Amino acid sequence: MKKQRAFLKWAGGKYGLVEDIQRHLPEGRKLVEPFVGAGSVFLNTDYDQYLLADINPDLINLYNLLKDKPDLLISEAQRFFTPEYNRKEVYLGVRADFNSTDDILFRSLAFLYMNRFGFNGLCRYNKKGGFNVPFGSYKKPYFPEKEMLNFADKAKKATFVCEGYPQTFARTRKGCVVYCDPPYAPLAQASNFTSYAGNGFSLDDQAKLASIAENTAQQRDIPVLISNHDTALTRRLYKGAQLNVVKVKRTISRNGAGRNKVDELLALFEANNQS
Repeated sequence: MKKQRAFLKWAGGKYGLVEDIQRHLPEGRKLVEPFVGAGSVFLNTDYDQYLLADINPDLINLYNLLKDKPDLLISEAQRFFTPEYNRKEVYLGVRADFNSTDDILFRSLAFLYMNRFGFNGLCRYNKKGGFNVPFGSYKKPYFPEKEMLNFADKAKKATFVCEGYPQTFARTRKGCVVYCDPPYAPLAQASNFTSYAGNGFSLDDQAKLASIAENTAQQRDIPVLISNHDTALTRRLYKGAQLNVVKVKRTISRNGAGRNKVDELLALFEANNQS
């Protein structure tokens, strides 16, 4: 199966790790992702069904629109990918309009535009919920039409929901496999690279997620695979799991020279009947 790229740029996107994740994902009928992000794992696996969740409503609304009305969304989005829109003042105008409207179609179009024209493909909101990523100054941002069509086609097998991870875990049933790609635990206490949704993902959340994952596997026979940084903290949190280490390059950094390889942990909590 040829590797499929996501149509969104995404901090911590899993395109480069897809083969490693595929190797460790158990078989099942439905893949459940409580932190779907750009969807690289969804796009590069072959389950009968998918339940894909994220706490970011802009992301989920965009996915549902692309699933339900791909032709409309793609033709409307194309209008933004012109030299006229590749100017700082125009970008800031679209961002201001995005922050002042509830219109789902416009917000979805603007979200895609800002993802491609904004700085480093970041997705960041201020405390009031306003999108605040600056203009990216790229020569000619790529319009991901082919990737959007691929996503829309695969989305026929998927249900997209906007909710927190405990709610998504509560929906799982026998025959499901869960893959979690949470905001990563910091490599050091000074690091604030903790959340892409703008509402924080604390160390308590890291511990709560590990606990829910372990209980889901042991008490409900549903396997859970989690990816995270390989640190003393994550090894402690995932001590009940089968741990696999992968070298991976961090792709989002303000300082290009700082893009070092960081060990990645794939922690598999096996279903009770598999261990």
